[in-house]
Amino acid sequence: MTRRPGTLSIASSPLPALGRFLLTLSSLLSVCWLSWHLLAAVDFGYGAGYRLLHIEQHIQRYGPANRFRPGFGQTNPDQHHRLFGDIVTAIQSGGAGLQQIYYRTGDGRRHPLLRPPEVQHLQDVARLITAFNWAGLAGSLALLVLADIYYRRGLTPPTPGRMATGLLISIALLAVLMALVGPTRVFYWLHTWVFPADHQWFFYYQESLMTTLMKAPDLFGFIAVLWGLLTLVLFALLQWALHRVLRHPGH
Repeated sequence: MTRRPGTLSIASSPLPALGRFLLTLSSLLSVCWLSWHLLAAVDFGYGAGYRLLHIEQHIQRYGPANRFRPGFGQTNPDQHHRLFGDIVTAIQSGGAGLQQIYYRTGDGRRHPLLRPPEVQHLQDVARLITAFNWAGLAGSLALLVLADIYYRRGLTPPTPGRMATGLLISIALLAVLMALVGPTRVFYWLHTWVFPADHQWFFYYQESLMTTLMKAPDLFGFIAVLWGLLTLVLFALLQWALHRVLRHPGH
């Protein structure tokens, strides 16, 4: 096979396996980050999840049972969508504004949606998102640097098929692991690992309008599916684009 002078195949590069791994990792991190913010812009599909998971009926059932906040069962779907959107805006903004989220009852009175432990938890979430933003920026920068190295050195990038196969195998292994351990146990383990030990993160419906509004953990599963699917689509598009841009004549 002829090759343009000065170009190298990936097989002859000094660290082919490391290069492929870093390119895949930076690509995946970048599209995960992009997918998160695209979903955040549409409140993570709360409108669709609201209908699919019957959240209105859930709120009507558990809202009146809350021991700390009155009248939430009187609120309507428009308020529910606004409240969730306000939470998304706050956690995407470093936690600013969480204590200013209010709902109105039938008598026109305003009540704060979140109690101090809920505000604390969502501030922890906001800090986690901030860290994720830095990681996403670093991954995107690494992707640009690696793409430039591949292009300047005439290296052939991994084919989209090879990268997709590796990604699908990884996803399959994670799915098997979750099936064996149980998604609920994995969910709880992640929370105990990520959040401070002395910060409450588990809330019963009867004590948390936040949890009731989200029908947790059901809505989290719905969002995870959307995030995973969008990430896969964007990852496939990115790999196709990289292969088109970085491949060289004669390869």
